Amino acid sequence: MQLIVTGSIAFDYLMSFPGRFTEHFLPEHMDRVSLSFLVDSMDKRRGGCAPNIAYTLALLGERPRLMATAGQDFADYRHWMEGAGIDTSLVRVIDGRFCASFFCSTDQHNSQIASFYTGAMANAAELSFRGLDGLGADTLVIIAPNDPSAMVQYAEECSTMGLRYIWDPGQQCARMAGDQLKDGIVGAFMVICNDYEFELIRQKTGMGEQDVLAHAPLLVVTRGEHGSTVHTRGGAVDVPAVTPDRIEDPTGVGDAFRGGFMKGLALGASYEVCARFGSVAATYALEHLGGTYHAYTWDEFKARYEQHFGAL
Repeated sequence: MQLIVTGSIAFDYLMSFPGRFTEHFLPEHMDRVSLSFLVDSMDKRRGGCAPNIAYTLALLGERPRLMATAGQDFADYRHWMEGAGIDTSLVRVIDGRFCASFFCSTDQHNSQIASFYTGAMANAAELSFRGLDGLGADTLVIIAPNDPSAMVQYAEECSTMGLRYIWDPGQQCARMAGDQLKDGIVGAFMVICNDYEFELIRQKTGMGEQDVLAHAPLLVVTRGEHGSTVHTRGGAVDVPAVTPDRIEDPTGVGDAFRGGFMKGLALGASYEVCARFGSVAATYALEHLGGTYHAYTWDEFKARYEQHFGAL
């Protein structure tokens, strides 16, 4: 199966706050919030939804094609990706721009407050699936968080060209209009989001689980430490999360889940097994700072899977 990953390429600036954000919000003054959090640490890490997903797929033995726009500071990142087994031939470098940047503070309860600078991601709509070589029935695309207009464009192109795609609006649920979210859902093979994002989708589109399934045959809703729920037209299955050995940072955990799920699809596994793959991959990411700073072999991954879920 040919796997194409679209989404942001970014650098992550990850900060830790030694407290709880919610203790500093005053309900009676929510119309005028003015807060500054003094953080204890900051790390600059490779990030972006697309590389995070692609890295998990590469760890699991695939060679995904990364399709995204990057800035003039991308050279070292590209070199690292190619060494990790990710095909970057579809990445376009935008002169005069830097890679997108993700500024994220995490408190002691793993709540996060983040800002995202678009940078070269704003040019993502300049890329197109039309004219790409090797596309066919065995192609699977994931449309991960990116410039909203580009995401809608990619969904339209995939639908027109008969390419299966996963609609993963993620953090862009807050920015995208209801019509944009619905356009991505209508032609999708699979929709994936976390429980908070799904509530945003419900509010903006008026679509509940069954409404989504009327268009996309597969809906996956992740729930953090509570695992995930796989919805199909035949019913729903809950899949537990894998207990981590330690918790380092939640950044990139959802992307790792998506990479694990896609690996299961590439193997032709059941959707439940795909979600289990996602749970294992997500836990590896949770145990490390940043979405691409962990590693494992297929044998190690399989052993951890079987420890929690039984024989493959």
